[in-house]
Formats: sequence, C-alpha cells, structure tokens
Amino acid sequence: MSDTADTLEEEQQTTSRFLTFTSDKLVFGVSTDNVIEIITNYTIRPLPLVPDYIKGIINLRGQIIPVMDMRLKLGKPFVEYTSSTCIIILEINSIHIGIAVDSVLQVQNINTALAAPIPIENRQELTNLMLSLEDGTVVLLLDCEAIVRGSL
Repeated sequence: MSDTADTLEEEQQTTSRFLTFTSDKLVFGVSTDNVIEIITNYTIRPLPLVPDYIKGIINLRGQIIPVMDMRLKLGKPFVEYTSSTCIIILEINSIHIGIAVDSVLQVQNINTALAAPIPIENRQELTNLMLSLEDGTVVLLLDCEAIVRGSL
C-alpha cells in the first residue's frame, strides 16, 4: 500500500462521529455511539435530596431518566432554559441519563488521534481530551464513564 493509503486507513480507524453542543460558551463533543436522541419538549420533575446539578427526572415514553444540567455540573451558575436548550439522552453502560445543554451544534467526524489530554490542573471531571477543529473551535470531549460515575 502507498503511504497515502496507509494514512487514510489510519485516519478512518481513529475518526469517530461526535455530536457537538454548547454549555456556558464551551463546545463539547460526545460520541454518537452513546447518543440515543435529542429532545426539546420536556417537563423535568424535581427530586428532593439530590445534588443541585441533577435537575430532576423526565418520563420518556414510560422510562424514567435522570437529567443532569451541564452548566451546574461544571460549577457555573444556573441559566433559565430557552428555546435552544436541549436534553441529550445518552446510554452509557446500559444506563440512560439526560444532559441539559444550551444548544446542539452538529454531528462531526473527529479524528480522535489528534486529541490532546487536558492537563490535570485544568481538567474538568467530565472531560479528559480536547482538540482544535480546522475552524479554530476547541472541542472538549466528554468522558461518558465519568458522567455516570459522577452523577448517579
């Protein structure tokens, strides 16, 4: 095989599809392998005795799903939900959880081999990798395991 073909094959092996979204003016990416759906019309029922970043639960076609507010989980102040606020329903190790985000951007193919680890002193507990896209946007990649570990 030629060098170009080898490089192309390596890129295909390390390129994954990510749903990008914003929360507090930061851009995040989550693997589409974990995304079940995106919902915009919902009623969150509050729960007592849970951390403040757990906004409550939603009933999605008979399934009760906890909802975590990304802003609050990142230690930012709560902002009232708007028409662009969405809940991304994720499935992580057979556990369903919703994350409330400011807005959903797009699905992108991202070469994860280009992602750099976030230095320990700057790392948020939900992200461990970051990368810069061709347009200069910095994307923080979510660590889905950490979402489940830290939320439930």
